[in-house]
Amino acid sequence: MTTILVTGGTGTLGRALIPRLLDAGHDVRALSRRPDTGAGRPRPASYAVDLRDGTGLAEAVAGVDTVVHCASAPKGDTEAAGRLVEAARAAGVRHLVYISIVGVDRIPLGYYRTKHEVEGLIAESGLGWTVLRTTQFHDLVLRAVKAGARLPVLPVPTGVRFQPVDVGEVAGRLAALASGAPAGRVADMGGPEVLAARDLVRDTLRAGGRRRLLVPLWLPGGLFGALRRGENVTPQHADGTVRYADFLARRSGGKAAAAR
Repeated sequence: MTTILVTGGTGTLGRALIPRLLDAGHDVRALSRRPDTGAGRPRPASYAVDLRDGTGLAEAVAGVDTVVHCASAPKGDTEAAGRLVEAARAAGVRHLVYISIVGVDRIPLGYYRTKHEVEGLIAESGLGWTVLRTTQFHDLVLRAVKAGARLPVLPVPTGVRFQPVDVGEVAGRLAALASGAPAGRVADMGGPEVLAARDLVRDTLRAGGRRRLLVPLWLPGGLFGALRRGENVTPQHADGTVRYADFLARRSGGKAAAAR
């Protein structure tokens, strides 16, 4: 039995990953600023640790074989990862698994640059390591469209495509990687379809029974140039099987209410 610590244990990915690790027979610890206190199901040991200051981190990693680093924030990720690496080295952790994003080395976005820095920090840590890059989760696409749909007119960037992937399938891949030996940078993982932004917006609105005026918008700059070049997709690794339409249908229970 392997002892595995999951950072970001109450986040979207952490919540999907932990049950898979428990089902595989691992001893699982969840690290989060706000530990899960839910009842009625097997739960990991929870540690309240804020990686921004590292308080309690040494106790959380003591005796851990593998760390899966899912925690992420708009700011401070590099410093947080540095604290985690230092604590993992001191505790004799053998394997550090990190979830990253397709295109972090090619898309000029601050958050992506930070993710790429963390990849480098982990690779140079002296620990055994594995990095998996994936495309955007279905949940993120849904939240982005819902945020834009608050207005009656919804601008949609032209020439931009996405390849959304199911978080459960990503969790399955991460669980397998965490159960194995360090593998370095592994093959990227994307969803089964590469879809135009307009199609994703239209399908989300339709699933929610909403009508909005969609206005095509060509956006300048390095970020949208990179997206138009497809730096955010990985069609050669369309490993997921759950389509975005399947995700919307599952959320709505077959009813047109998912995005309300």
